[in-house]
Amino acid sequence: MKMSERIVSCRNAYDTSSLLLQYCNDDNLSASSVVDMEDRLCYLEQRVQLQEDEIQLLKTALADALRRLCCCEEQVTKKKATSTKVRQLLQALPPKPFSNGYVQQKRLGGYPSSPSSPKKEVSLSIKRKSISTERLSSSRRDLSSDSRSRTTSSSSSFGKRESKSKECTLNAEDGYVKMFLRGRPITMHMPSGLRENYTLDMKQELPEQKLRLGWVLGYRGRDCRSNLYLLPTGEIVYFTASVVVLYNVEEQQQRHYLGHNDDVKCLGVHPDMVTLATGQVAGTSSDGKQLHPHIRVWDSVSLNTLHIIGAGVFDRAVTCVAFCKSNGGAHLCAVDDANDHILSVWDWQKEKQLADVKCSNDSVLAAAFHPTEANMIVTCGKSHLNFWTMEGKTLTKRQGLFEKNEKPKYVLCLTFAENGDVITGDSSGNIYIWGKGGYRITQVVSGAHEGGIFALCLLKDGTLVSGGGKDRRVVQWNHDYRKQNEVEVPEMFGPVRSLAEGKQNGLFVGTTRNAILQGSFAGDLSPIVQGHTDELWGLDVHPTKNWFVTCGQDKLVHVWDATTHRPLWSKYIEDAARCAGFHPSGEVVAVGTMTARWLVLDTETSDLVSMHTDGNEIISNVKYSPDGNFLAVGSHDNFIYIYAVTENGRKYKRLKKCTGHSSFVTHLDWSSDSQHIVTNSGDYEILFWESASSKHVTSADAFRNLDWATSTCILGFTVFGIWHDGEDGTDINAVCRSPDSKLLATADDFGKVNLFSYPCSQPRAPAHSYGGHSSHVTNVAFLLDNSQLISTGGKDTSILQWAIS
Repeated sequence: MKMSERIVSCRNAYDTSSLLLQYCNDDNLSASSVVDMEDRLCYLEQRVQLQEDEIQLLKTALADALRRLCCCEEQVTKKKATSTKVRQLLQALPPKPFSNGYVQQKRLGGYPSSPSSPKKEVSLSIKRKSISTERLSSSRRDLSSDSRSRTTSSSSSFGKRESKSKECTLNAEDGYVKMFLRGRPITMHMPSGLRENYTLDMKQELPEQKLRLGWVLGYRGRDCRSNLYLLPTGEIVYFTASVVVLYNVEEQQQRHYLGHNDDVKCLGVHPDMVTLATGQVAGTSSDGKQLHPHIRVWDSVSLNTLHIIGAGVFDRAVTCVAFCKSNGGAHLCAVDDANDHILSVWDWQKEKQLADVKCSNDSVLAAAFHPTEANMIVTCGKSHLNFWTMEGKTLTKRQGLFEKNEKPKYVLCLTFAENGDVITGDSSGNIYIWGKGGYRITQVVSGAHEGGIFALCLLKDGTLVSGGGKDRRVVQWNHDYRKQNEVEVPEMFGPVRSLAEGKQNGLFVGTTRNAILQGSFAGDLSPIVQGHTDELWGLDVHPTKNWFVTCGQDKLVHVWDATTHRPLWSKYIEDAARCAGFHPSGEVVAVGTMTARWLVLDTETSDLVSMHTDGNEIISNVKYSPDGNFLAVGSHDNFIYIYAVTENGRKYKRLKKCTGHSSFVTHLDWSSDSQHIVTNSGDYEILFWESASSKHVTSADAFRNLDWATSTCILGFTVFGIWHDGEDGTDINAVCRSPDSKLLATADDFGKVNLFSYPCSQPRAPAHSYGGHSSHVTNVAFLLDNSQLISTGGKDTSILQWAIS
C-alpha cells in the first residue's frame, strides 16, 4: 500500500484496532526500513497514542456505566452516599472528560449527579476517535517538519489555543493553566480578567522586601549536652536547629550565627571567650547533594567564620568539640558519630588534623582537654571514662578505674576542679572525683541526685554545681563536696541538661524540654527561653493582636506575644497536636490533634471551651470562616467537617461534611464572603465547596473569580509559581499570603523559608531563600501588621521570627 493511500484510509477509518493492525504489519517500521529514524519514531508515537486513546475510551465507558449505576442506587435508597463497591471501583477509574476535550481533575463527588445521555456519550466517543485519526493524519503530513512543530501540532489536537512552558500548559480559551506534579496533571483556573492577556512567558519579579532573622524561640536541650555558656559580652550562647543564638537577656536582644546548613550538635568556647567552635550533622541539599558534617570556628563579636574544619573527614555528625585550655587554645578536639566514634585533634588555625583514634564502640557524651596538661584529653560516655595522652600523632588511652566503687552504666558529664581533679557525674546519681594525674577515684559523693546527673559546672569561687535528671534539682557543693544550696526546676520544664554561671551569683539552666531558666540559689528559676520538644506543625496568628499560637506532637500549646517573645500561656493537652486556628473575634483558638479530636481553648485564660471528635484520623486543618459563623475541619479521613459557630466561638453544631477527596486533606481556605471553601489533598487535588450545603462545586465559572480571605493552599493559580523543576507535591509544606497581598511565603522540605511576590502565577518564579531551620519547615504565617513572618520547624522544633524590610 502506498503512503498516500494509507493516509486516505486513516482519515476515513474509525476502527482503531484495524489501524493498529496496519501499523503492526507495516514494513516501514522495521529496522531495515529505508524510512529515516525521525519518521519511524513518529509512527511509533502515533501507535502509542492510538493505544492510549482506545484504553481511555474503554475506561471512560466503564466509568460512565458505574456512575449510572451509582445514580440508580441513589434513587432507590434516596441516599446521597454511594455503595461501597461502586465507590471503590470509581476511585480506581480516570476522571470524566468534558465535552470540550480536556480532563476534569476531580474524584467521586466532583461529577454531576445526573448521568450523561447515551447519545452524547456515543457522540463523544466518535469525536475522540475522529480527533485521534486527524491527529495521526496531521502528524503524517508534517513528517518533514522539526520536532518542535510536531509537539505544537500534538498539543493543539483538541482544537484549543495552548502554549507551553516546560511542564506548564496554558489553555487561554478555557482560562486555565495545567502543571504536573509527579506526572499528575493539576488544572488551575485563572480569573476572567486575565484570560485575554496572560501568558506563561511573562517574567515574575523578585519581591522588593526581604527577611531578616529577628528572634529565635527554642533551645536544643532534649539530646545535646554542654551547650550553654555565658560570654564576656553579657550574652548567653546556645543553639537550636542550624542557628547559634547569642542572647543578651538584660537588653532583650539576640544575634545569630547562620553559618551552618544543618543541625548544630555541639558547642565549644575558646579560652579567649570570643572564638567559638560549633559542629553539625550531615545533611542533604535541595538538589540532592551530600552536605558533610564539619566544625565551624567563628568570631562571636563579628559573627565571621574563621575556619571550617573536617569537611569530608567526620562521619554522620560532630557530637563533641572542645578547645585546649593550656596552650593558648591552639588545639581543638572533636568526636564524631561514626560507629567507632573517632576522637580527633586539630590545629584549627591551620585546619590540619594532628591525630585521631577510635574512641569507643558505645556513645561518647563528653570530651574535654585537661586544663593544665596540654596533651591530655578526657572522654566519657556509656560504661567508660577514658584518659587520652597525645604524643606526636598518637593518642594513647588509659581507662579510669572504678575499683570498689559502683561502675555506672553511663558517665554522663565531666568538669575539672581548680586543682586539676576530674569530676564526673553518672547515671547512678554519684559524683566521683578523680585525683590529678591519676586514674583512680579519690573521693565519692554517693547519691548526690536521685537518678542521673546530667550537668556539672565549676563556679568562679571554686564551688561545684550539679544538675539532676529525675529529681530536677540544681545543687551547689562547697569545696569539701558538701551540699550548700539547692533549687528545683519546675516540673513543666523538665530535667536539667546544661548549667552556666551568670552574673552576681546568677545561674542559667538549660533543660531537656528545650527551655532555659535564669535565677539563683537565693530565689526561684524562671524561664527566659521556651520552645517545643517534638515535631511541630501547628501555627496561626491572632486576628487583631501581635500574638500567635503554636502546637506540636509534644502535646504542648503555646500562645506567644511576638513583641516580648514570651508565651502568654502554655498548656499541656491530652493528645499530640497537629494544627491550630484563631476565631475571627480572637477570643478562642481551635486545636486539632493526631487522634481525630479537636478542642477549643480560651485565648486569654487557656481554659477548655469545647471538645469534639470527627472520624478516627489526624485532624490536619482547622479554620474559621471570615465572618466567624463556620468552622471547617480537614481530616486525614478525606473529609471536611463543617460546623456552625455561635457566641464568638463558644458553641458548635455540626452541619455536614464535604465528601469527594480521594486522599487526606492537607490545606484549606475560605472565600472572603464565607460562602465557599477550596481544599488541597495528599494526591494533589484542588476541590471547591459551598460551605452551607457542603456541595462540591464543579463549574469553573462559579469559583474562578472568587476572592479568598487567605491563601494557604499550596496548589492554585495564584501560587503555582512556587513549584520548581524536580519538586514533587511533598516538597512544599505550607504557603501564606501577606495581609497586604504583596508577598507569598513558603515552607519547604529543605530547611528553607522562601519569599515570593504575590500573586505567584508564573512558572518557576524567583524567590529570596533563607536558612535557619535544619529539617523540613512545616508552617509559615504573617503577623497582622505585615511586620513579621513566623516559621516553624518540624524535627528541629524551633520557631523563627523574621523581620520584613
